[in-house]
Amino acid sequence: MTKLSSHVTALFIVVALVCAFVPVFSVEEAEAKSLWNTCLVKITPKCALNIIWVVFGNGTLYESCCHDLVQEGKVCHDTLIKYIADRPSLIGRETQYLKKRDDLWSHCVSVSKTA
Repeated sequence: MTKLSSHVTALFIVVALVCAFVPVFSVEEAEAKSLWNTCLVKITPKCALNIIWVVFGNGTLYESCCHDLVQEGKVCHDTLIKYIADRPSLIGRETQYLKKRDDLWSHCVSVSKTA
């Protein structure tokens, strides 16, 4: 029961983050729905939060999340991180976040190849 509760809580947090960020980017509703249906459903809420924390904070990557990230695909990863990085409150640091995004992707691809 505790495991289910923590999954529901993590999913709620991811949904709240998406709802908070997507309108700020002036993404067309159809495009946002498409991103949700094609990208966010491919990754666990725990890993989505971990990846966001690694790129936008000082988080440590859970190696187990590399598989989810690579399965999500580079286009989804790049697009979702860019949407968050383009938030007005993050203006001026986009380059830093996009570099961290690319470094994370390269690391996860190399980890996935060796697994």
